[in-house]
Amino acid sequence: MKSRLRTDLLLLAGVCGFLFFYQLKIFGLVGADEPRYAQVAREMLERHDWITPVLGGKAWLEKPIFYYWQAMICYVVFGVSDWAARIPSGVDATLMVAASYMFLRRFRRGSELDGSLMIASCAATIGFARAAATDMPLASMLSIAMISWYAWRESNERRYLAAFYIFLGIATLAKGPVAPFLAAAIVLAFAVVVRDWTLPRRMIWRPGILLFIAVTLPWYIAVEIRNPEFFRVFILEHNLARFGTDLYRHKQPFWYFIPVALLGLVPWIVLLVTALGENARALWSERRQRFKPEDEYNIFLLIWLFLPIVFFSISQSKLPGYILPALPAGALILAEYVRRRLANESDMHPILAGCHALVAAGILVPSILASYIVSEDRSQWLRNGPVLAIVWLLFATGITLLLTRRRGLRYLHFVTLAPVIVAVSALLRIGGPGVNLNLSQRPVAQQLSLVAENSLPTAVMGVPRDKEYGLAFYRNMPISRYERGEIPSQEHLLVAPENSQADMARYIGNRSVRYLGSFPAQHIEFYRVTSQVTP
Repeated sequence: MKSRLRTDLLLLAGVCGFLFFYQLKIFGLVGADEPRYAQVAREMLERHDWITPVLGGKAWLEKPIFYYWQAMICYVVFGVSDWAARIPSGVDATLMVAASYMFLRRFRRGSELDGSLMIASCAATIGFARAAATDMPLASMLSIAMISWYAWRESNERRYLAAFYIFLGIATLAKGPVAPFLAAAIVLAFAVVVRDWTLPRRMIWRPGILLFIAVTLPWYIAVEIRNPEFFRVFILEHNLARFGTDLYRHKQPFWYFIPVALLGLVPWIVLLVTALGENARALWSERRQRFKPEDEYNIFLLIWLFLPIVFFSISQSKLPGYILPALPAGALILAEYVRRRLANESDMHPILAGCHALVAAGILVPSILASYIVSEDRSQWLRNGPVLAIVWLLFATGITLLLTRRRGLRYLHFVTLAPVIVAVSALLRIGGPGVNLNLSQRPVAQQLSLVAENSLPTAVMGVPRDKEYGLAFYRNMPISRYERGEIPSQEHLLVAPENSQADMARYIGNRSVRYLGSFPAQHIEFYRVTSQVTP
């Protein structure tokens, strides 16, 4: 038994190490959020301030502190870099996988390796585990809290309830009041469905509440004392207003999170839909009587999966990371489905195996084409299409043959993990340089350093936010924006879209401008603007 545990843990360590940490620096920070969060942690470290998030020398109170603390520690250990800023999410994802394994080993023996590997290999887990952002810290801590809560319900051991309150507190430090709200909503909905009316009262445990308060309140009190605007900015604007209005322009249709969840649960989505269908039929047939204990576990997971998706679908502001805390429940539902089928010695239907194999092997295609997709080189898609189709079908055929063998479900995590690992490797090695060249500001900042001094102030005009925040991190300075009226009076660099001289002239008037070069991959140009003449 100990040798099996050791083997499983070594396998999980290897899988998590590869999926979450391999080639973290192959491309620079992308989007607006990654460089912004990474720069906040750097400025806090430079100021030796562990309380107030700071960006551009000003308080930045949009998110709580947990990710910043983690990133600051990584900077101290590894130095300030883009890949170090991504380590916290990978660590948190690994903790979530490990906690899932230990939970399943204790309470659902036989599914521990399946469940933990399914969580680790979901597309959403891999993607957010490699991002310098607050989404994975919240998802990980809240998932561990919910696992701990159900462990307490099954065992009635207070140590699990204590763990629930501790990790719920950390989740609150990761993203704010959404964590306790979702946890309370899931627990209450579960109590109603299983008709256990004493459950909410029994889980209100004073030592646990004190643990939650000890974890969360010190920082919230400290940041409010130092920044009296914190409550207005963080609670009222970035929680309530973000949910109830389209204040930050992230409006999406009501059904937006359905395709997001489906993509996030690739490559397991075909089997998960099958498991959901079987669970729905079984629970519907028992609706008029008391649910069995083994069915209550599935009910808990179903509520955990669907309630956050429904809740955030109501929100006027939608981003893919919002439903990340719900997706581990989907993997656990599938793990329980596989465990039961193996226990009943049920084999997989060839059509179901084939559909799963097509999806699992299908992830190879976009991963290999990633560099062409980013660069919009459609001719390469056509030239490589037939070869990729053959590779796809060969992989899918092999997976199908293994799964349709006698007790083929035993091989499920291995045959599915193989194309995932190949796809991630291809995506990084083939697509990574293209992502870096076309989407990250790291090469842009490197090009700027060749044409002008690194100390020269920098401004942008007419470019997306990701360039503004990316340059702020890679040049380690506040970036001015002409459209906001932030036109430096001293000599400075300007990053602007190609052929935008006419727009530039409206802002700088008769100041002298010298063209320094361009970065064709991102369609931007560099200029040196002289200092403003004092009349």
